[in-house]
Amino acid sequence: MLRRIMLVAVIALVLLAPAGAWAQGCAMCKAVVESGEASGNVFGGQQSVGKGLNMGILYLMAVPYVLLFLLFRKRIMGFVKEFAGAQG
Repeated sequence: MLRRIMLVAVIALVLLAPAGAWAQGCAMCKAVVESGEASGNVFGGQQSVGKGLNMGILYLMAVPYVLLFLLFRKRIMGFVKEFAGAQG
């Protein structure tokens, strides 16, 4: 019961966070977006800049997880097998 209350509290805190907390980004991404807005003439239009930034962020976010999986796959798979075979 306590775990459920804690989970609900964490979810509520995340959902009630101010918009500024969600709008964090790296300095380079911010500079690219601001320079594109200032000139008004971005090659490919505003949508392509945003799409490119989003894909770059997703790529940078996924690489560490893939590397960790490749390095620790034996331990991860052992844990999954042990967890699946556990009773209780």
